[in-house]
Amino acid sequence: MAHRSARLSVFSRQLLVDRVIVLGKPVAMVARELGVSRATGYKWVRRYRSDGLLGLEDGSSRPRRSPRALPRERVEAILAARVASRYGPHRLAYLTGHPRSTISGVLGRAGMSRLDEADKLTGVPLRYVACHPGALLHQDHKKLGRVPSGGGHRVLGRAPAAGRPRGGGYDHFEVFVDDASRVAFVALVADERPASAVDALERAAAFYAARGLRIERVLTDNGGPYRSRAYGAALDRLGARHKRTRPYRPQTNGKAERFIKTLLAEWAYARPYHSNDERLADLPAWLEFYNHRRPHTAIGGLVPHAALVNNVDGNHN
Repeated sequence: MAHRSARLSVFSRQLLVDRVIVLGKPVAMVARELGVSRATGYKWVRRYRSDGLLGLEDGSSRPRRSPRALPRERVEAILAARVASRYGPHRLAYLTGHPRSTISGVLGRAGMSRLDEADKLTGVPLRYVACHPGALLHQDHKKLGRVPSGGGHRVLGRAPAAGRPRGGGYDHFEVFVDDASRVAFVALVADERPASAVDALERAAAFYAARGLRIERVLTDNGGPYRSRAYGAALDRLGARHKRTRPYRPQTNGKAERFIKTLLAEWAYARPYHSNDERLADLPAWLEFYNHRRPHTAIGGLVPHAALVNNVDGNHN
């Protein structure tokens, strides 16, 4: 991606080349029209003639040779020590004999800077992003205690009182998160049975289809509803493949787990509710906020809907 003050985007470079090669205009004239120097104009024409359209893309600024770079075997030793010990740069510096800054650089380039992004047993990084929206949909179930009429302890306090309403059981939700764009959907269902999981999946498919997405794969845990024949048949009808997390590895479905934490913090427990109906009525507005107005750090500060539109149009890869 070009830097913020760059005069020419990839489209502008193509425009420059078209005016010179197709229309036959002098390079100096076209450069003046686009507000760049003549040398810049000649540079992009030369790159196009040697490499075609690929030559107009941004190239890497990395030097061809880095004679002072850390040898590969030492990099591998640092990464092996990180996996084995789960130590940070300070303690790894003592173990490996390299400065802390060197350790930090190696871990950052390998995607191993944060321990919470690695498997807790093996230390292997688990971060991944699907190549395009719809390629992978995360699904998970969340059971949430209902708010008694008049409010729960967040409204009335925890001290026991005669006649205080008791809890009314649980609400069940199936949550869905698109891996690439983070666009989310939440379905209120009756229970944790296969029929509810199937109903939620079909509603989610309609939700994403209305936004131009076709679901290709669905990732779930190994719960009974997701292993049922009814759920498998629903996936077959959608033309989607089923992927399940490895046993005792819930972090593999981490995007759904993280969305549930956000859902609880920013909707379910964000403020006191005086009834369960009041909380449920607030859910669609919060989902609209999450998908359309809440920036997401994992997609470069975009809101999920913007990342979805850009990816569907082929502009944000």
